[in-house]
Amino acid sequence: MVTFLPGRPGRLADVPSFDRGIGGAESNVACGLAAAGFAVRWVSRVGADGFGDHLVETVGGYGVDVSAVVRDPSRPTGVYFRTAADRGSDGHEVAYYRAGSAASAMSVENVDLSAARAGRVLHLSGITAALSSGCLELVRELMAPGSERPLVSFDVNHRAGLWRDADGPRVLLELARKADIVFVGEDEAEEAWGVTGGPAGIRAVLPEPSVLVVKQGGRGAAAFVSGAAERGLVAPRGGAAHRRGPASLNGAPSGGQSCRSGGSRPATARFAFVPALSVDVVATTGAGDAFAAGFLSATLRSLPLRDRLRTGHLWAAAVLTAPGDLAPPPSRAHADRLVAVGDDGWGRLRLGPGWTQAETASEEVRTP
Repeated sequence: MVTFLPGRPGRLADVPSFDRGIGGAESNVACGLAAAGFAVRWVSRVGADGFGDHLVETVGGYGVDVSAVVRDPSRPTGVYFRTAADRGSDGHEVAYYRAGSAASAMSVENVDLSAARAGRVLHLSGITAALSSGCLELVRELMAPGSERPLVSFDVNHRAGLWRDADGPRVLLELARKADIVFVGEDEAEEAWGVTGGPAGIRAVLPEPSVLVVKQGGRGAAAFVSGAAERGLVAPRGGAAHRRGPASLNGAPSGGQSCRSGGSRPATARFAFVPALSVDVVATTGAGDAFAAGFLSATLRSLPLRDRLRTGHLWAAAVLTAPGDLAPPPSRAHADRLVAVGDDGWGRLRLGPGWTQAETASEEVRTP
């Protein structure tokens, strides 16, 4: 969607002007990965209007392949407005205008399934599944086991207001159980499924994915991974092992691991927890998508599990210290230097606006 960011804090009713940007869970992941040098395709539908032009040109400007984006002459491009206050705060407001949008009309019949399946990893989101019955059918089709299925990365992204009935939580759990990599927030797991008990409690409900990443807000993030998945990209559930590059529906991919058909957590499973960084936060919107993109980028490189989580935190910090939904991630060399610091050094890092442009780690790190 096209995003309108407020020119100053305040209620939507009081903000006089907005700056135009772009936003969207999967397209955010796509842009982050492409900016980092990965081959990414965005598969979606936008209106044949000026906002659609802006979306395609801007996403393409990050280096994303937009050749599979369809222009819909009869439906508009979705837009939304938000306040400057963080999500979850009393002052946070979002006004979505995407009912009847081109993206909400995606279906098995009008999306190029081959283009979506052509990469090593396909990244999907629970937001897309919530947009319409056609979108949900499409996501289920792309997740179905088969020889053409790539590795599937799925961000639960529970948004209660998007679902047309009370079945949203049940559907999201169904989809998460079919994916190879799953990202879910501890808070949304409790809200959607009533799951408590932290990461272990969520893993008990989701034993199927080879990689389960549980985001715990300001505390950090935890991940469970099977022994095979820990070593990098291997065969997806019911699919082929390697393809030319990542592709994604309404977004981008990257990631890697194998998946079991179900059952309890295997004895070879691994676990890691990495505390969150100290960050001078400008805005929080888009940080979860950046975390997913960072984690997936490190997975494509077969980095150790701890380093995948640390890379996710660093990419999220890039967005947290910028005003919009997107921000360029740190360079690979820059991120790798920070990922390699000891636990004490990691705990002392403090990142502020502009840190990704620093040439050396010492230039952007402030220790309390």
